[in-house]
Amino acid sequence: MTNNEATQAEPTGTGLSSKGLATGKIGMLSGAVLGISSVAPGYTLTASIGLIVAAVGLKMPAIFIAGFIPMFLTAYAYRELNSETPDCGASFTWSTKAFGPYVGWMCGWGMVIATIIVLSNLAAIAVDFFYLFIARVVDNPSIADLPGNKLVNVGTTLVFIALATWIASRGITTSERVQFALVGFQMVLLVVFAVVALVHVGAGDAPAGLSFDLSWFNPFSGLAIGAFVIGLTGSIFAFWGWDTCLTLGEESKNPKKTPGRAGLLCVATILLTYLLVSVAAMMYAGVGEDGVGLGNPDNSENVFGALADPVLGNWGGMLLFLAVFVSSVASLQTTFLPAARTMLAMGAYGAFPKKLAEVSPRFLVPTYATVVAGVVTAVFYTVVTFLSESALLDTIAALGIMICWYYGITAFACVWYFRKTVFDSVRNFVFRLAFPLLGGLMLLAVFVISIRESMDPDNASGASIGGIGLVFFLGFGILILGAVLMMVMRVRNPEFFQGKTLNRDTAALRDESDLSVR
Repeated sequence: MTNNEATQAEPTGTGLSSKGLATGKIGMLSGAVLGISSVAPGYTLTASIGLIVAAVGLKMPAIFIAGFIPMFLTAYAYRELNSETPDCGASFTWSTKAFGPYVGWMCGWGMVIATIIVLSNLAAIAVDFFYLFIARVVDNPSIADLPGNKLVNVGTTLVFIALATWIASRGITTSERVQFALVGFQMVLLVVFAVVALVHVGAGDAPAGLSFDLSWFNPFSGLAIGAFVIGLTGSIFAFWGWDTCLTLGEESKNPKKTPGRAGLLCVATILLTYLLVSVAAMMYAGVGEDGVGLGNPDNSENVFGALADPVLGNWGGMLLFLAVFVSSVASLQTTFLPAARTMLAMGAYGAFPKKLAEVSPRFLVPTYATVVAGVVTAVFYTVVTFLSESALLDTIAALGIMICWYYGITAFACVWYFRKTVFDSVRNFVFRLAFPLLGGLMLLAVFVISIRESMDPDNASGASIGGIGLVFFLGFGILILGAVLMMVMRVRNPEFFQGKTLNRDTAALRDESDLSVR
């Protein structure tokens, strides 16, 4: 067999496609670490705290819990589907088997485009903290203002995207080793930040010095429905990325069990981290709109940029800048994993061009799909940056729409796929019906209300096209674009849409000895 033949994933007749990825590489802990890296708690907190506080104020911890609930329930849908059908296409593959090619295609599109959007966010945050860190090292504050120049901003962002694309193309084991160090560093710094902030509060020298209040954790009082949904959208975005564990199923040591367990461990770890840091930041800075207040619009896109020095001092603040930079860069690299693997699966089954199904014979990763993801991310970020003065805020708001779309479809896919067996046992009823159905309904409600809210420019940066909020076009508009592209692919490659390459009866990959390219 030639290298060219080896890099082309082909369907295995009655079974799922064996795509040529490295097998038996990822354990539960390393899978959870890769998932945490994709969530990027350091980056996510500095980018989302301002958005959530602007909507719900002191109810931020409650909103994090509310965002965790549908994520936790949906994680069980992912776990159950993966135990039946471990496949790197994850949501795309499972929703196709449950609902058919059209729903599956749109679910896969939502997942890919959400990843493209978040990759651009990650690169933007990395650029901000890169210049903040350099400014501190050389003691030149003007350097920190360089990201405000759009040409410098875009140019530096494109360099980071190119580097992350290159690293993601070097193999899954390279990613795993690097991520243990990077994730460990950012998690330690976040805990140190929270502890020191609480020490300041206890010593009475915090700007706000709020007393702890259990009502902060209650999402059922003191919130208007509109504010709740806007905050919840930001919270759902904050948890997004844990499903990276599930797209690594074919590369895991136990494909049917390891990814699901890693996903649940990842989600629980993230919740605890968010609650600790958000409560500490709130008690220290308050939610006011002046100074270091978390509601200050000037700090909304970079909360840690405002809090680092006051909480940790000069050197500690510099380390926190470095931690958020590391968080962004680490996540930028790992977030290419689910995007490329979903594109690989869609290419292997004929839903996307076959070229995307190519796997590097040397590194055993979908190099071509990774490069395509990098190029599209670069183009997307460049366009949005020049359209919007607050690209980060708009894309975060749009991400909530995309995430609810494909997570919700996956949750309902679990219910429908296992519908004939959900009453066979209490376990099946809880994990294959009750949990996924509740999670899916929650995500559906947030999706519908978010679409309505996104049309109002005042709910994000104020940027609009024809009087309609830019968030609407970035969220729902991109889904419509996907539907158009789906029709194009239907004409170009009808076999997938006829159910010939992937359907409910397509068997799962058999065992690790079969997970190789034919």
